[in-house]
Amino acid sequence: MNVRAIVLAAGKGTRMKSGTTKVLHDLCGRPMLWYVLHALRAAGISGIVTVTNAELQERIGEFGVTGVLQNEQLGTGHAVRVALDAMEPDASGRVLVACGDMPLVCPELFTSVVEAAGSGALALVTARIPLPSNFGRIIRKNGGVERIVETRDASPEELKIDEVNAGIYAFDEPALREAVGRLRDDNAQKELYLTDTVADFARSGKRVVPVLAEDPVHVIGINDRTELARARAELNSRLCALHMKEGVTIVDPVTTYLEPELKIGRDTVIYPNTSIARLSEVGERCAIGPNSRLSNARIGNEVTVRESSIFDSSAGDRTSIGPYARIRDNAQLGEDVRIGNYVEVKNSRLARGVKASHLTYLGDAEIGEETNIGAGTITCNYDGKNKNKTVIGRDVMIGSNTSLIAPVTVGDGALTGAGSVVTKDVPPGRRVAGNPAKPLPGQ
Repeated sequence: MNVRAIVLAAGKGTRMKSGTTKVLHDLCGRPMLWYVLHALRAAGISGIVTVTNAELQERIGEFGVTGVLQNEQLGTGHAVRVALDAMEPDASGRVLVACGDMPLVCPELFTSVVEAAGSGALALVTARIPLPSNFGRIIRKNGGVERIVETRDASPEELKIDEVNAGIYAFDEPALREAVGRLRDDNAQKELYLTDTVADFARSGKRVVPVLAEDPVHVIGINDRTELARARAELNSRLCALHMKEGVTIVDPVTTYLEPELKIGRDTVIYPNTSIARLSEVGERCAIGPNSRLSNARIGNEVTVRESSIFDSSAGDRTSIGPYARIRDNAQLGEDVRIGNYVEVKNSRLARGVKASHLTYLGDAEIGEETNIGAGTITCNYDGKNKNKTVIGRDVMIGSNTSLIAPVTVGDGALTGAGSVVTKDVPPGRRVAGNPAKPLPGQ
């Protein structure tokens, strides 16, 4: 049995009051649509066609699926017609239809509804939710589903029904193609409703199988910013729970912000007001936070990061960072490095045991093992046109308030006095001081 999916994502989402189409809004670092596609793939469905509007069509390649443009917004039934026209017919296949604005959906729900749909049949997900609701109501007869009525077309009695249509369906494909071809727009919206296929199946004597969602939160759609915030909180809670079950301590999940596809090692502790993003990897027995941000960061084992940020950079085992440090733009910190308060490291490589404890800027630099960088040191890497490199050897002592005018090299075992302005290379073992820095007497 071949199962393909149609994802309905062409709606603009006017209640979002945004210039960005609804399914591209961010939740925990990913667009809303990403979560639906991720769940489909986790359910084993790879043939996915997404119905798009013009804005989404321009970006659909980012999601690795086929996009089909719905030029006119003529309803969900019309959207499915557009998708089916772009799909090669499969006489023995099934088609799962889902909405692109349901980021909390789980793969198991997709699997259940596909399994419930047999030959010639339709299965659909329902949920029981508190009223009032804008979801279409499930109308049953003799225990089975007879039809779905949309809120705008429902009678007062029908609006009292708390079993609603979740907007997830699994169809026998040939039967779906026939039913969609018979849809009419004789309703309040003057649109082609996909929900009308339920009544079509029932009238034709075909099976309509309801699949009740165990938790209605899985099928909540996003229509405005309030619902977006609630969904984001739910997703973040799930992500925190996932890592806690794998041995990570999260002191306060409410103020810890994670993204999907992170790697965090066992016995690591994450303190409050910390965010970890963009495929970051954190080793075991680390302490991250409080008040820290990691983005595309690669962190070894037993690393401490306090009140600091790390962007697009790495830190080796047993390194200590912070408080109030900023590590960015391909900075590479080796093992046992110490980066202290108000230190910024940018596009630099610091070898094992380097220490920069206070008020320092290290940009476009390469620093050897066990070198100590004094407080107030800066690498003057920009000459007004180009970025230039500073090379500092191993076992070097850089005095407080030293300015290193790049390009410049300080050799192994050298020393600069406090307040030095280094404009020329310093040979290994040489001691220099002054402005400009010159060898000390006896050198």
